[in-house]
Amino acid sequence: MDAKIGKFFESVGNFFTGGDQLPWTDRTIIAGCEKEVAEGGAGDSAESKNDSIMRLSWALVHSKQPEDVQRGIAMLEVALDSASSPLQKREKLYLLAVGYYRSGDYSRSRNLLEQSLEISPDFRQAQSLKKVVEDRIAKDGVIGIGIAATVTGIVVGGIAAALARKK
Repeated sequence: MDAKIGKFFESVGNFFTGGDQLPWTDRTIIAGCEKEVAEGGAGDSAESKNDSIMRLSWALVHSKQPEDVQRGIAMLEVALDSASSPLQKREKLYLLAVGYYRSGDYSRSRNLLEQSLEISPDFRQAQSLKKVVEDRIAKDGVIGIGIAATVTGIVVGGIAAALARKK
């Protein structure tokens, strides 16, 4: 019985939090990536430096800190134009979608995932995140409808109570 109650509360919690399976990064991982980028600037190949920047972007958009996520989004938007292959563009679009998902811009995230899936329709990470994003959009819509219905009920109830007092 306790297990069923635990699952119930977990499902309710997932409903409100989104319950995504994306990994999180912390400041130490980001600091390590920043150090790698700083050290890689001198003498390494352009490809190696680009890889370091992509790892830093990945770490930033997977951060729990909103300012890190915004920084990762900004880096990826700048880097998107310089994608040298469809695979690189797909990866950058996906990471941008993660960043926008983490910052709560679900429609922008969905659009970027659709672009990523146009390049590679069998990209499982993008497919999975797209489902999570669409579920989140639907849940936000349900919550919005619930709030609107509650407000309407309160207003109608107030009017009914006022009319009942007049009689």
